[in-house]
Amino acid sequence: MSERIASCGSLYDSTNLLLQYCNNDDTVSASSNMDMEDRVSHLEQRLQLQEDEIQLLKAALADALRRLGYCEEQSLGVQPGGVHAAGRRSLGTTAPAPPTKVRQLLQALPSRPLSNGYVQQKRLLSSPSSPKKEVLQSIKRKSMSTERLTLVRREMGAESRSRTTSSSSSSGGKSKSKECTFNADDGYVRMFLRGRPVTMHIPDQRRESYSLDHKMAVPDRKLKLQWVYGYRGRDCRSNLYLLPTGEIVYFNASVVVLYNTEEQQQRHYLGHNDDVKCLSVHPDMVTIATGQVAGNSKDGKLTDVVDVSSSVQLLAPHVRVWDSVSLNTLHVIGMGVFDRAVTCVAFSKSNGGTFLCAVDDANDHILSVWNWQKEKQLADVKCSNDSVLGAVFHPMDANLIVTCGKSHINFWTMEGNTLTKRQGLFEKHEKPKYVLCVAFAENGDAITGDSSGNIYIWAKGGNRISQMVSGAHEGGIFSVCVLKDGTMVSGGGKDRRVVLWDHDYRKQAEMEVGESFGPVRALAEGKPGELFIGTTKNAIIRAAFPNTLTPIVQGHTDELWGLDIHPSMEQFVTCSQDRQVHLWDTNSHQPLWSKTIEDPGRSAGFHPSGAVLAVGTMSGRWLVLDTDTRDLVSMHTDGNEIISNVKYSPDGNFLAVASHDNFVYIYAVTENGRKYSRVGKCTGHSSFVTHLDWSKDSQYLVTNSGDYEILYWEASSGKHVTNMDTMRNLEWATSTCTLSFNTFGIWPDGADGTDINAVCRSHDGSLLASADDFGKVHLFSFPSSQPRAPSHEYGGHSSHVTNIAFLHDNSHLISTGGKDTSVLQWVVA
Repeated sequence: MSERIASCGSLYDSTNLLLQYCNNDDTVSASSNMDMEDRVSHLEQRLQLQEDEIQLLKAALADALRRLGYCEEQSLGVQPGGVHAAGRRSLGTTAPAPPTKVRQLLQALPSRPLSNGYVQQKRLLSSPSSPKKEVLQSIKRKSMSTERLTLVRREMGAESRSRTTSSSSSSGGKSKSKECTFNADDGYVRMFLRGRPVTMHIPDQRRESYSLDHKMAVPDRKLKLQWVYGYRGRDCRSNLYLLPTGEIVYFNASVVVLYNTEEQQQRHYLGHNDDVKCLSVHPDMVTIATGQVAGNSKDGKLTDVVDVSSSVQLLAPHVRVWDSVSLNTLHVIGMGVFDRAVTCVAFSKSNGGTFLCAVDDANDHILSVWNWQKEKQLADVKCSNDSVLGAVFHPMDANLIVTCGKSHINFWTMEGNTLTKRQGLFEKHEKPKYVLCVAFAENGDAITGDSSGNIYIWAKGGNRISQMVSGAHEGGIFSVCVLKDGTMVSGGGKDRRVVLWDHDYRKQAEMEVGESFGPVRALAEGKPGELFIGTTKNAIIRAAFPNTLTPIVQGHTDELWGLDIHPSMEQFVTCSQDRQVHLWDTNSHQPLWSKTIEDPGRSAGFHPSGAVLAVGTMSGRWLVLDTDTRDLVSMHTDGNEIISNVKYSPDGNFLAVASHDNFVYIYAVTENGRKYSRVGKCTGHSSFVTHLDWSKDSQYLVTNSGDYEILYWEASSGKHVTNMDTMRNLEWATSTCTLSFNTFGIWPDGADGTDINAVCRSHDGSLLASADDFGKVHLFSFPSSQPRAPSHEYGGHSSHVTNIAFLHDNSHLISTGGKDTSVLQWVVA
């Protein structure tokens, strides 16, 4: 063993010297098949393989030392009572210090952090001069090493889990799990979050039968995504189209929505695992391409690149080509090629849609062209240092691509695997700060709208302006759409106007989108005489000249946390940092009303009667609104920090207001929710309050905090209750505390205490849903009182899922996304 370790250390040192030599010596022969950069990359990769193998060897040695230490312990004398000292703890606990020689051997090993070589691999792939065979062999060796490393880790982890999760009896009546301790004598389970103990008391009726080793089953019922509220117009463009099926296609979060406005039905493409940023429809009007951003997840499964040195997997940006009828994925393009996000994608028109172009939102904004059916890259080129906002093929020439963005419009000609650029020349015309959109007239002229409000026409095949419409809009022009009859519509930002132009670019008609819906972001032609308008406030409007405007999709525009369910009707309320409060109908999927408030919203809660609802804000202010009229009923301020939770007691006589100032304020409620007087202040948390639940009798409440405390309170006085004999047997009206005996099974291995944002029990007490930081909704059986309980898992959100709630009849589940601002409605079946 020692000879092999020494050999590995020597190999590591010699490879380091060789690498330094190659980095410093400029006299390396130029006649080599690979240039200097490729040689360095190749050596770096070989070095990485050796480091991985050394790391494996160290891991195996450490495991052998632990076993040896355990055996040494067992070989020691027997303690009084006949029980081995080592028998009082599991094998997974730390072994005694290994022998000095072995420790020296361990310290002699190189200890550089393990990496997956992603950067080096990418450099090799992107270098056109690297011989393919050498690169492929190197990558193959690399992947084999990674697979071997992952396999060994998985096996070691499984073996460790099998040792540490098995319970052992002792005279103290305790049994242990990897991160949980069950004390049968005192009747509690203790779990650990970031090393901090969290104690949860077991109801008396479960104390004798409870065991950490009991296996829970996943629930029989499952979730199916039924509706996506909102549209991503705030920062995306050219993302709204009408299909021959009568469906409009657009996206929000990681879901691509196909919405039949006549039948009020949605279908969903769920192939993406993070934010979708761009969309294009093939000339066949069936095939669709969508591009996504890079992201992080602890369990992202559809990933190309995995960092084996951590539990985080990188979700690589890529383009998915899919069938809009069957919703089947046809091809995945560019996995491992794009750096940050695919922000523009377009099919060619004149050659049957054989080509697909995409723009990567990296520093160089790489424009690449692909044969998407063969998943083969044909050409790529640095597009611009500045942001690129649009890329589209010329409808009459499959080898001509037009890109536009900050301070530029470029015309690219593809010859073989080369893209040649011609810059658009503004000459005597005003050069805009941004060219915001591009479309094509029937004769092949390019039409652009810019940030100065001008429309420029660029003659077919040229890069000069042949005609202009000066001051077409006040402020930027975000979208230009040429209609089937050859006329054109343009959409303004600052002026929110949609203007119809004839074939000679003379204004024919105009209409204005209401301020509540925001500036125009995208335009799509609907049925004859009809338009669909996407806005920057994440709404979609069905429109017709001269002034017919009907909103069909609405949503929030800023981070969304506040959610509650109507106690007796199929309605729910949301409030967001965009200062909007929406009361939604789950059947029509439209807001019954919307109200703008003064402060960013954070939390919401219905009175049990449903007559009023409370809204907590980011500023310490909270208000009460009439559910029917949306009128302001009452307004109060407690502190100046975030109101994280507002919840009425089951009898409607109290309101608990939880704040980030570490306090919970309790108000007496009279006149059916119209009068409030403060009766108590719960003082005792050492961190901000995150969640709270009321007891069924409305006499007590339980709270969680940011430092993982669970505290109990008397409602009428705000007094801290420390007698667990009373608290452990209380029945709770809701289960929204993420830390409790009935919910702690939702926490995954290695959770840091902020990974789960919300939890909710179904009203029939059979299901438990959780919302996590990785865009996932989980469905558990209730109670979830075993460590690492199994669950059904669902994607759709692309950001942290902030809140979750079952409808009053348990027929549906509502989840809200944070940064993705989306609201998803799930059928419980």
